[in-house]
Amino acid sequence: MSLFEFKNDFLIGNVIAVDTASIVVKVENDDVLSEIQVNNLVVIKASKQRQTLIGMVNKIIRKFGEMVDDSDEIEKDDIVKITLIGTLLDKFGTKENVFKRTLESVPEITAQCYVMSNEDLSNFMSVLSVNAEGKDNSLKIGNYTLNKEAIAYLDGNKLFQKHAVIVGSTGSGKSCTVATLIEEIAKLQSSNAVVFDIHGEYEPITGENIKHYKIAGPSDNVEDEFIYLPYWLLTYEEMTSMMIDRSDNNAPNQAMIFSRTVLECKREFLNNIQKTDIAEDITIDSPIPYDINALLRELNHINEEMVPGANNKPKKGDFNGTLSRFIQRLENKVMDKRLNFLFSSDESLLNYDYMFELCSKLMLPASNNGGVKIIDFSEVPSDVLPLVVSLVARLIFSVQQWTDREKINPIAIFCDEAHLYIPQNTKQGMETQSLTNFERIAKEGRKYGIGLVVITQRPSEVDRTVLSQSSNFIAMRLTNADDQNVIKKLLPDSLGNFGELLPILDVGEALVVGDASLLPSRININRPNPEPNSATIGFWSEWSKENTDNSLDVAIESLRRQTKI
Repeated sequence: MSLFEFKNDFLIGNVIAVDTASIVVKVENDDVLSEIQVNNLVVIKASKQRQTLIGMVNKIIRKFGEMVDDSDEIEKDDIVKITLIGTLLDKFGTKENVFKRTLESVPEITAQCYVMSNEDLSNFMSVLSVNAEGKDNSLKIGNYTLNKEAIAYLDGNKLFQKHAVIVGSTGSGKSCTVATLIEEIAKLQSSNAVVFDIHGEYEPITGENIKHYKIAGPSDNVEDEFIYLPYWLLTYEEMTSMMIDRSDNNAPNQAMIFSRTVLECKREFLNNIQKTDIAEDITIDSPIPYDINALLRELNHINEEMVPGANNKPKKGDFNGTLSRFIQRLENKVMDKRLNFLFSSDESLLNYDYMFELCSKLMLPASNNGGVKIIDFSEVPSDVLPLVVSLVARLIFSVQQWTDREKINPIAIFCDEAHLYIPQNTKQGMETQSLTNFERIAKEGRKYGIGLVVITQRPSEVDRTVLSQSSNFIAMRLTNADDQNVIKKLLPDSLGNFGELLPILDVGEALVVGDASLLPSRININRPNPEPNSATIGFWSEWSKENTDNSLDVAIESLRRQTKI
């Protein structure tokens, strides 16, 4: 039985032109014309029985012709252009009223087109919700703007399998949308996700299966709630991007000696702990601990080395003096208290099993005392932020890559403020390394159970390769023309002017398009409880207060210590 009654009172008119995924309807009922708006849903009788085509109004046109005889009347034709977006099947298998995004057929010329009544719209939105709700992978996200009584669900599998992008200008509700997703994920018994919290705004989000960690600051000690990322986890390319100045004439020698010496230090460490069986198999990139101070001693020895010359007179070695600038940069980094999380001298960080402890924090699901891990990067210096964030992402990817496929537990990575470390235009070596890591995850992550969620207020500044690998978009209000154009280009061509809504969306309202959504939809996202810390400060409200706190002394001291006190 058809979901729609096709009453003449709601008849728009008849189809006069048919294309691959669009049609043109000539309006026959002027009274109904006032009920039609761009992006409204309409129903068209299909050429096949027990099927109904669903379309979205793309454009409404009124054409004027010549004057009729000698009267003052002018001929006019009202035309509605409609994009076909799917088929409603009266029955599919054992289910009734099933919506599919495919076009089982196209309408015939003269096929009748109807506007959805409030009752039809409510019934259709309910069909979408039931279709999703009947699956184990339904993710409740909000309510449809077209019908606020109908709950909007996304396909949780497809949302993370094929990556997602969440965009929105400041104040559009982007952070609340992320918090809502976190809350929904955390309800699952074996939930597993990592959130890169760049500014510490997700600190209020708490609950069962939600854990908070912080990248260690200058004055922090090795404790459970802090995360340390010791330097020996860095690959050769990552380390040299931070330490070596490519404009230095001695850069090739510095890189060669550094890699050779690091490899020797790693093998020495393995031999000292009686793991000689793997000492010869490792590479420079193998995550094996080594003593940075021993490395510096060896580099200084090479830099100052004197060798026997003619007549046994000592002369400078081949690399004498070529490492001075490199050693100075490395020593400065090691002594920099802001990089405590990288170069802490705590002996526990040189333990062979430390990587297992770290990955247990990052990657275990809720059923193994893990869940959704929110990692606070707020005290990481901005100049090394791309390197540090991508290091965590690369560790997760590498471990997943070496896990037996039958034992892989999928994990989602939420990349908040992604434009800071997945940039469209790289300016330094560390940004290049970060981009390389994330591009690989975007291209190959699905095979290893890694879903990427790119979150940004500036999509025009995010790498296009990463964005193009995403099949799901949750787009909130965007006011910048460049950002709007990026998202419009990523949306399917068949959606017509759907992207034109981007600058006029309300706070907390989003356009949801992609494989996870049965229908390209305008959705009011549920508000999380509690909400994340807003980055927006009420200027006028604060200026109106009679008295305010003076915390300059604390702020200055925090600046000096490079940590909040």
